[in-house]
Amino acid sequence: MAAAAEPGARDWLGGGSPRTGSPTSSPDLGAGSRSRSGPGSGPERSGARPSGPAAPSHSFRKVTLTKPTFCHLCSDFIWGLAGILCDVCNFMSHEKCLKHVKTPCTSVAPSLVRVPVAHCFGPPGLYKRRFCSVCRKGLEAPGLRCEVCELHVHPDCVPFACSDCRQCHQDGHRDHDAHLHHWREGTLPSGARCELCRKTCGSSDVPAGVRCEWCGVQAHSVCSAALAPECTFGRLRTLVLPPACVRLLSRNFSKMHCFRIPESAAPEPGDGEDSTDGSVPAGPGREVGAPESGKQTLKIFDGSDAMQRNHFRAVTVPRLARSQEVLVAALRAYYIPEDPQGFQLQALPTPVQLGDTTAAGKVWSAGPAEEEGCRAAPEAWVLRALPRTQEILKIYPAWLKVGVAYVSIRVTPQSTARRVVLEVLPLLGRQAEGVEGFQLVEVLMGSRQVQRTVLADEEPLLDRLREIRQTSLRQMSQTRFYVAESRVLTPRVSLFVGGLPPGLSPQEYRSLLDEAVASKAALVTVSHVYSAQGAVVLDVACFAEAERLYMLVRDTAVRGRPLTVLVLPEVLHTKLAPDCRPLLVFVNPRSGGLKGRDLLCSFRKLLNPHQVFELTNGGPLPGLHVFSQLPRFRVLVCGGDGTVGWVLAALEDVRQRLACPEPAVAILPLGTGNDLGRVLRWGAGYSGEDPFSVLLSVDEADAVLVDRWTILLDAHEAAGGEDSEADAEPPKIVQMSNYCGIGIDAELSLDFHQAREEEPGKFTSRFHNKGVYVRVGLQKISHSRGLHRALRLQVEQQEVELPSIEGLIFINIPSWGSGADLWGSDSDSRFEKPRMDDGLLEVVGVTGVVHMGQVQSGLRSGIRIAQGSYFRVTLLKATPVQVDGEPWVQAPGHLIISAAGPKVHMLRKAKQKPRKAGPPKDARADGVLAPEGDPK
Repeated sequence: MAAAAEPGARDWLGGGSPRTGSPTSSPDLGAGSRSRSGPGSGPERSGARPSGPAAPSHSFRKVTLTKPTFCHLCSDFIWGLAGILCDVCNFMSHEKCLKHVKTPCTSVAPSLVRVPVAHCFGPPGLYKRRFCSVCRKGLEAPGLRCEVCELHVHPDCVPFACSDCRQCHQDGHRDHDAHLHHWREGTLPSGARCELCRKTCGSSDVPAGVRCEWCGVQAHSVCSAALAPECTFGRLRTLVLPPACVRLLSRNFSKMHCFRIPESAAPEPGDGEDSTDGSVPAGPGREVGAPESGKQTLKIFDGSDAMQRNHFRAVTVPRLARSQEVLVAALRAYYIPEDPQGFQLQALPTPVQLGDTTAAGKVWSAGPAEEEGCRAAPEAWVLRALPRTQEILKIYPAWLKVGVAYVSIRVTPQSTARRVVLEVLPLLGRQAEGVEGFQLVEVLMGSRQVQRTVLADEEPLLDRLREIRQTSLRQMSQTRFYVAESRVLTPRVSLFVGGLPPGLSPQEYRSLLDEAVASKAALVTVSHVYSAQGAVVLDVACFAEAERLYMLVRDTAVRGRPLTVLVLPEVLHTKLAPDCRPLLVFVNPRSGGLKGRDLLCSFRKLLNPHQVFELTNGGPLPGLHVFSQLPRFRVLVCGGDGTVGWVLAALEDVRQRLACPEPAVAILPLGTGNDLGRVLRWGAGYSGEDPFSVLLSVDEADAVLVDRWTILLDAHEAAGGEDSEADAEPPKIVQMSNYCGIGIDAELSLDFHQAREEEPGKFTSRFHNKGVYVRVGLQKISHSRGLHRALRLQVEQQEVELPSIEGLIFINIPSWGSGADLWGSDSDSRFEKPRMDDGLLEVVGVTGVVHMGQVQSGLRSGIRIAQGSYFRVTLLKATPVQVDGEPWVQAPGHLIISAAGPKVHMLRKAKQKPRKAGPPKDARADGVLAPEGDPK
């Protein structure tokens, strides 16, 4: 027997999704929940879900407040008898505000998710003024946050978190082109104003208001229903890579793998999906605390899996509580919104029996005859569902262009997967199509991974539901059933493999991988080869083989070098809007202390995480490969001068493979010197500015040209004995953007670099780094090397006589050594005025550490020696050399410096105009707050 199809309405929790329910529909509260009209049904609880599509299904009751608190709806004080509290999710409201409540209770939130998307939880941390999305309490102790969205939870609440993360790509399941708002509650500052009514909607005391995690529109939860459901990505629309333009078939990979988030950032096992049944794993340090006087703490398990893992929820009840009270408390502990009449508690007398799923002692049910207290009750209980002869089950369509969110059908012992599909198709308007073209898919919406299982045609549905409840009641509330087309999904997974020996042919790389990981030739093809970088991209035509290769390659070393493997998405460049120039973000987490890692998380949330790459995980090449087919894009490099040079060198190497061969590059300076960032107005260093403001500055920046130089290091003509030729280093080429130093300045950089390599943990602040530079310089203040006698310089084929100097520096930009003007501002008729795009380098000498200090202080400038476009330096002995802050000791030989082809396109920050009183720095959407005097 089938219930009528229920009309879809707008759902704010899952990103503007349709949600269901009507005054005439069955008021079941969760996927697979029991029909109220079925056998054994009882009266609804106090605070049960009101009729209508917007009912939030809270269990409200009046409470007397002994101290002021805040309403979660209007953020005003509640005092005395005016408070209304949800017993399940702790939602607090004025009685007068109750009619406006649209925020759903945690117990029904999983049933309102539009498209299930798992979260990526990072390591525990202290997050001030943040609230748990499950229990709505403040994160006073270390909590967890999703690395992709603004979800914050307590570690014990992770198993109950909705799989409602942002949908950042198409994966072959319910894909669509229209992009809707993705609302998240309680992430607004206290000064935020509603987009609709213009009143304050944020609070730092309670989780009030909602914000779209894509465009940043802020609103009251009530007002959000009146806004247009479509999201336009707000002020960052030209920088965001739209999810409809990204495809990634990731059946066997977690979201951590898909977004290239290192697994070291994940929480410890036992906090989350491993705790599939509850929040508190047994073990040392996790014992249940002593209850208050007159109360008793019980350990509640929700199924066989919980008993095997010994994971439970602690429930505190009065010692004389009736069985009904204990059962209701147990259901609330697991956020189960169903009628207690359908459940019972089975006692576990001894800890030994916890591993025996058939062991049960005393039974508590919700029957009227069970009235005795629990004075002598055991402390461990398992929550079980009573056998059911029929159920009302929600079936969701796996395609989005349909007028209903789900249909409700009655499942009996005779109902199989095939019969359910046959019964559902007419309700979804697909009755003209044969049942052979459809299948029933079971979807487990875990907080960390969404698992899909295709059910066999003859599998009994009622037995399957009973099996799920026997395993875990919480799992039942997070399980959905979809009717989907039986189309064959052609697997295609792209794996980037780096760390291979450079300079090999495609066939040699294939043979090397076959030997290392035994890849299957019929399923794996080498689609791209980056020989100079020692990297390949594999196309794998089987999900299982892709997972096997991923796990093997990341634990494999070739010729002593560990390999790097990444799962790469496919960017559908033909779907890109004409005015969209996505921003490719590279972040070096080792730069700027801990700020690099914080920026990684911030940019993943502000943009699409598929456009944010961590440079310590494969370098710049994976990101450039993903964006290689885009006709236009920009690049943001977060790091020091060395990091910027690294990205520019990689860009130069793959320029011929890019559809946009000259993307403009912006800089977020995280290093110590940051000279190129200073010249381009990005500042002396990142000091905690709002990442959203940084992205706006990138969008408004102006493109400029900067010369790029090639340095050929040839040590073949080294001075020495007879074996010098054999021992000389092979020639190599490096790229330069800022400056090249020979002598004392390179020696100081080398000593600093070695000190940082020995104790990297100490070099976490720019101030400390500069202090080390000063200390190293003082140690060498009296040293004299006579550099002018150890090298010869030719400029434009002409020999140049050098004065008595200790350091020779070639500069391309008017900033050296953390902002010093080494060339000076005085006019000189012998030389042209320096510019960073004039095709000329300036050659300057310094006489020692004292001279360098005077230049840093602005008291002197360097000794002007020459200006030109072609230089040849002959080193007569091994000498320290540094290029853009990267030092080494160069063997005797030649250094040839010449222009490196086309100039690079950089982004220079626009000059800031005087700002009027305007929107707060987190206002991310157009029109969130208009400047004063600007009519709306």
